[in-house]
Amino acid sequence: MTASPGRRVLLAAPRGYCAGVDRAVIAVEKALEQYGAPVYVRHEIVHNKYVVQTLEKKGAVFVERTEEVPPGNIVMFSAHGVAPVVHEEAERGRLATIDATCPLVTKVHKEAVRFAKEDYDILLIGHEGHEEVIGTSGEAPEHIQLVDGPEDVAKVEVRDPSKVVWLSQTTLSVDETMETVDALKEKFPGLISPPSDDICYATQNRQLAVKQMGAEADLVIVVGSRNSSNSKRLVEVAKLAGARAAHLVDFADEIDEAWLEGVSTVGVTSGASVPEILVEQVLQWLSERGFEDVELVKAAEESIIFSLPKELRRDLREEAAALAAGRGGTGAGEDSAR
Repeated sequence: MTASPGRRVLLAAPRGYCAGVDRAVIAVEKALEQYGAPVYVRHEIVHNKYVVQTLEKKGAVFVERTEEVPPGNIVMFSAHGVAPVVHEEAERGRLATIDATCPLVTKVHKEAVRFAKEDYDILLIGHEGHEEVIGTSGEAPEHIQLVDGPEDVAKVEVRDPSKVVWLSQTTLSVDETMETVDALKEKFPGLISPPSDDICYATQNRQLAVKQMGAEADLVIVVGSRNSSNSKRLVEVAKLAGARAAHLVDFADEIDEAWLEGVSTVGVTSGASVPEILVEQVLQWLSERGFEDVELVKAAEESIIFSLPKELRRDLREEAAALAAGRGGTGAGEDSAR
């Protein structure tokens, strides 16, 4: 198909992998290289269908429960983080562990522990059932209550309105979170904010880029999986920014050609768990339908890199064998204590 006048693509930057996702995916690949298959991963390492399928082909085995991992094996915890009870489950199951929790999520866990020790009521803004929320709540369950949006504020009760702090899931929409915070502050004027913004830099940057292109785009295509919170938020942000339509797709072949009817400008972005190859396939799909002119919409520069989990420096196969034999080990659980 030849290019039609006026047809263009606005390509968001930054998009795709954030530092935490990159670290987690590389950690699985390195573990498979160093220790051989299988390496068990508790829950999806990141919320992306393509990434999970690719790692499965290399020998990763994804499980939902720690108890599914046979004793004497290696289990990795996903980028979303886990509650302390999961570390205890791994210890009881005689498993060597690798903690691939995103450092920004770990920061929120540490804040929860600190405020709980100071006997604060902690209002965790996030979506019920999300792995990150489950992990953070598990750090201080007796002090934390979930607030799933402004509509939840009315039912929130605290012991002492002068000792209340809010924390948040890192992958939320900035606007969505602040709407909830504003509602909480109306009810609890003494509400304390966390020492730093808990919504991660990558989530904010990707949303900012979408806001910039949303007003110009007739259609926004967000590449990402349906269980990816930050990808779903990008669809919402695009619509709020002015895009006539916005859709979430895992792969280019999920795009409906009917979406292009009457469209001259298509915005393209991807969630923080999405490899660039999937975006390239979408751009190719659009190019074949006349959208060959690609303009970059740059909202921020990203240069953050996180070091790999320190457990990868040890012989975890030997450690796992020792644990299975009841001889203890070097203490993976000790290294991952937070």
